[in-house]
Amino acid sequence: MPQVVRSEWLNLNGQWEFAETDDPAENKYLSDQPYPDRIMVPFCRESKLSGLGRTEYVKNVWYRRTFVIPADWKSSRILLHIGASDWLTRVWVNGQLLGEHKGGSAPIVLEATKYLNPGKNTVIIHAFDDARSGIQPLGKQSTRESYGCLYTRTTGIWQTVWLEGVGGTYIKDFHIEPDPDHSRVLIQAEVNGPDQGLKVKAVAYINGKVVGTAEAPADWRNSKLVLNLSKKHLWSVDDPFLYDLKLTLQRGSSIIDNVASYFGLRSVSIQGAAILINGKPVFQRLILDQGFFPDGIWTAPSDGELRADIERSKAAGFNGARYHQKVFDPRSFYWADKLGYLVWGEFPNWGMSYTSGDAVMPMIREWVEVVRRDRNHPSIVGWCPFNETGGSAAELQNTVAAVTRALDPSRPLIDTSGYTHSLPDAEILDAHDYDQIPASFRARWNDSFSTSTGVPLRYGSSPRSAVPFMVSEFGGIGWTTTGGWGYGTAPADMDAFYARYKGLVDALLDSKFMFGFCYTQLTDVEQERNGLYTYDRKPKFDVKKLHDITSRQAACEKDPPVSVTDKTIDWRVVFGAAPDGNLAHEWRYTFDSPTDTKWTAADFNDSTWQKGYGGFGDKGGWEWAIHTPWKTENVWLRQEFNYNGSSFTKAMLVIHYDNETEVYLNGSRIWAADGWNDQYMGFDVTKPVQAVLKPGRNVVAIHCHQDAGGQFIDAALLVGTTR
Repeated sequence: MPQVVRSEWLNLNGQWEFAETDDPAENKYLSDQPYPDRIMVPFCRESKLSGLGRTEYVKNVWYRRTFVIPADWKSSRILLHIGASDWLTRVWVNGQLLGEHKGGSAPIVLEATKYLNPGKNTVIIHAFDDARSGIQPLGKQSTRESYGCLYTRTTGIWQTVWLEGVGGTYIKDFHIEPDPDHSRVLIQAEVNGPDQGLKVKAVAYINGKVVGTAEAPADWRNSKLVLNLSKKHLWSVDDPFLYDLKLTLQRGSSIIDNVASYFGLRSVSIQGAAILINGKPVFQRLILDQGFFPDGIWTAPSDGELRADIERSKAAGFNGARYHQKVFDPRSFYWADKLGYLVWGEFPNWGMSYTSGDAVMPMIREWVEVVRRDRNHPSIVGWCPFNETGGSAAELQNTVAAVTRALDPSRPLIDTSGYTHSLPDAEILDAHDYDQIPASFRARWNDSFSTSTGVPLRYGSSPRSAVPFMVSEFGGIGWTTTGGWGYGTAPADMDAFYARYKGLVDALLDSKFMFGFCYTQLTDVEQERNGLYTYDRKPKFDVKKLHDITSRQAACEKDPPVSVTDKTIDWRVVFGAAPDGNLAHEWRYTFDSPTDTKWTAADFNDSTWQKGYGGFGDKGGWEWAIHTPWKTENVWLRQEFNYNGSSFTKAMLVIHYDNETEVYLNGSRIWAADGWNDQYMGFDVTKPVQAVLKPGRNVVAIHCHQDAGGQFIDAALLVGTTR
């Protein structure tokens, strides 16, 4: 592990004996009888690089090999490490059970000392992995053949296995908290073993020269050091400078344990609607990186390929990534630290139940292990433990958010990327939007962010005007999709691709109130063909042209927003949506296309249409707002309302739509959009509403068309006066 390096370690990757079965058959594979197969660890049995390439479903995998502790090792204790193994893993050495671990993403560390022999030793590892259980977090692993946006599974071991020699008392863990304002880092070290008379010492280096020292008495897991630096050199995207660090545990001049590490001196902070790095706005040009490889699945074929993926992203103009629905190998974060790359750390939450204790408790424990493993990386600028969750995840999300903030108060947190934000005190918000039409995409993300359209809290989220915001998934433009898929209709030619890409990217770069975006995606993955590179990492487009489009200066870098809302508006409900309670009234609706083209007119006779309350739909996570089921391709809505004629200076349409929607007032179209959104959003409709809203009787009419996925429509009209 690059941030915790000791001199005595032995890599156990390579060929192991291997067996697989749906029957645990514990006694059989703990015996001395030969295993039927061989596998190359750390590659999963589904991968080509494992030597097996078996993608059929199996629940149990067994590994066995022998090893000899090097004769020159002086360490008194030996630890066995498994970088990651999916999902319930148990380990035996010389027939003795060392322990077990639940989870597919966090490191496993077990002490083997008392069971080791002077010569040959045998280690057996068993992993139980039932992807169909509904308990396990899977991320993008499919429970059957690869399809849609779910891909080939990873069963069992998928990261490096190694032995490590440590002292009788050793540094078990440490947390580095940069404090650039005071030219120092704060270190909290945890020791394992008797600590009487011991001290922890930290030394920082630049090019081998000492630039800071600190020491403190060893105190269980509460050894605190303040490491003042004589030379201040910040870590940034443009200058990813790293200090070398040595931590020692010693008694007098005798060294009991010695760890080599590194750190970056940088800060992340929130100021109004901006995220600052080292006190300055840096627009986060992120790309979605799913971390799949055609020959290794979840495991890169080499360390060089982990570095190369970052270099491919930077070549296209991106300065960071969402490491998406997977906990990446620590070497990925090491290269991000070295190359100056901003990363959001995620967890593969898809596939698990959000309400079952059998799923929830292991997930919380493993997320804690992940954050503790990765929190010293300067490249990580935020945490996002969930992705695209429904309402059932709210309680778990809020719990995990509280735990994350306690473990690491130095970074921002998004409770979930896209869909159902549940935190009452959200510090960042986001949305996913795969609209492929640049004009409507721009209108949505500029109109909805005007200073006059802060959406009232009752519509389901903190006001966007008060916190940083990004569109954390967009684009996904399909290209050469034969045999697979991408978002939207494929562009007619390369020029059309560049025009669409530039239009979508420009819309977000030009929005003053975006702190970043995340484009889908870096590479194709199996049948999903919307990468900027093919699955085998060949460029599909002119990378320099992409770089020029992506990397130009963003509006927030020119004039960073401190507060979006510079005016206050007293909003009044003209007609209400589900969150408005008793201010929401029945709609007339039909699923059959109206034969009269004047169905939007105020005098149209809709008496034969059905009656029902909004919202209308069939969309997971929005059950609380659905009062009328809608499962057909189209729905037409009409509602009559009275307006008292009072004057107003602003009008806002609050609407949650999925998919293509058009809204009419008294027969005139006041708003329309393609694509969809994932929550109630506000749009400035002041001019068209002022033109057609009249005292007395009015009629609103809506048509919503659904093509795939969840569907939903609900809307409210608010008017107000600036004060």
